[in-house]
Amino acid sequence: MLSTQRVYLTSAAIIVSLVALGAAFPKAFASTAATLLSSLSRYFGWFYLLSVFVFVVFLLVLAFSKYGKIRLGPQDSTPDYSLFSWLSMLLSAGFGVGLVFYGMAEPMLHLQEPPHGLAEPGTRQAAALAIQYSFFHWGVNQWAAFTLVGLIIAFFQFRKDRPGLVSTMVEPALRDLPRRQVASDTLDVMAVIATVTGVATSLGLGVLQMNGGLESVFGWPNDVWSKAGILGAMFLCYMASSYTGLDRGIRMLSNLNMVLCLTLMAYMLITGPTVRIFDVFVNGLGAYFGNFIEMALTIPPFERGDWMDRFTVFYWAWVIAWSPFVGTFVARVSRGRTIKEFVFGVLLIPPLLACAWIAVFGGTALDLDLTQNAGLAAVVHNDVPSGLFKMYELLPHGHLLSGLTMVLLFIFLVTSADSATYIVAQMTDQGSLNPPLKKRLTWGVLISAICITLISAGGLKGLQSAALLAALPFALVLFLMVIVLVRELREDRRNMLLDLYHRNEGTPVGGDPFEAEEFTDLAPEEKIRRRLTTVNRTPPG
Repeated sequence: MLSTQRVYLTSAAIIVSLVALGAAFPKAFASTAATLLSSLSRYFGWFYLLSVFVFVVFLLVLAFSKYGKIRLGPQDSTPDYSLFSWLSMLLSAGFGVGLVFYGMAEPMLHLQEPPHGLAEPGTRQAAALAIQYSFFHWGVNQWAAFTLVGLIIAFFQFRKDRPGLVSTMVEPALRDLPRRQVASDTLDVMAVIATVTGVATSLGLGVLQMNGGLESVFGWPNDVWSKAGILGAMFLCYMASSYTGLDRGIRMLSNLNMVLCLTLMAYMLITGPTVRIFDVFVNGLGAYFGNFIEMALTIPPFERGDWMDRFTVFYWAWVIAWSPFVGTFVARVSRGRTIKEFVFGVLLIPPLLACAWIAVFGGTALDLDLTQNAGLAAVVHNDVPSGLFKMYELLPHGHLLSGLTMVLLFIFLVTSADSATYIVAQMTDQGSLNPPLKKRLTWGVLISAICITLISAGGLKGLQSAALLAALPFALVLFLMVIVLVRELREDRRNMLLDLYHRNEGTPVGGDPFEAEEFTDLAPEEKIRRRLTTVNRTPPG
């Protein structure tokens, strides 16, 4: 019994130790977090950028390749969820909290501090760059790690009928190791730690923004006790949702959140500077796609300041750290879809909606600053979480918008935490699709505990440092998973073609000439003779 609980006990012990250290030595914890943030960004920033770019290229090539028609499940299976429910769950589990936190704030931060110093602060050129880089940070690169992990887990879990664990994904590469079980357990523990840290980062951002909203609208104190109260209320809700299971709790809340999200966007689009928002969206997409490679691989070696560390490097580390959770959840709800459908659905559609959100909220804020001198950029610079609510004060029905946003944010927090407890419990229960309630409760408590520890000890820097640290080793694991996936896809396709060959009495159906030749029963000498005869055949006439 104890041997089957190694991953659960080890990862839980590590998280408990981190919580205890943060509570006992908050100043030292905060100082260490700041040092780690600076060091990791300086020495490994290039690695995070290169990794995410490689993931994007690999996924797009895979979708258009001969493997794109392979289903994540039996070849005759159909999707478990409707397209709307599927996309709603992707959005709620993936980046709902972060998008509400940064959707309006990030363009304003870039307006005051343009990326790489490419424009004068506060100018229209800086505003265009702000939208361009905001789209970049929330576009396909943001979802590359999520899509990659989700695809790999779904392929092994539903196509190969293996447990949805990181160790399972790389098992073929571990077969020759003398202590294979120790290596497998270590990989699973790394995935759990990365997941818990990534989720705690997102929940922490959401709690900071909710506290900022409550302070702006109702005058609540902005202190640790208020944040703990928000986290406690959220904990009770996501535990109740977790108790109802995936098909009821998470799906219903995700659909509700999608409706609220679209309602808010529609209201802002209609009542705001509509034409300007459309201009921002179209021009932003053009600049984003036109400069995609340059932005994806730009890390100026002699740039002054820490802009890259605070934005691009942090974002990529954050999504890599969060990828085991989001990937496992995305895999869980994507059974029956083809690889091409999965890649385009997960890699393109949520980022497109994210860019629309940024254009609506960020475009409105930029318009207020550039045309009415509203001073929102300065507000965001001083206090990121309250920036969105300060913008609402300048709009009609601002209190109603603030209330709806806090409801939206709270549900995003609940669904993200709910999904996380389910997935982490699954990861520490040998990949079970229905992990026991006691494990879900345990991880619910520990995720909340590490979240409040990071907030109280290091604030935003503590959250960023935790994401950077957890992402570094897991990025290496992702590359190993990619190598194993390519091998398995090649073998899977070969088996399908071989099955067709036998079912059609030796006729090479479905493969290219080289694949078909592998399945013929002719001797090698006869294959060569026939190939030469075909090549040297004299044309008629």
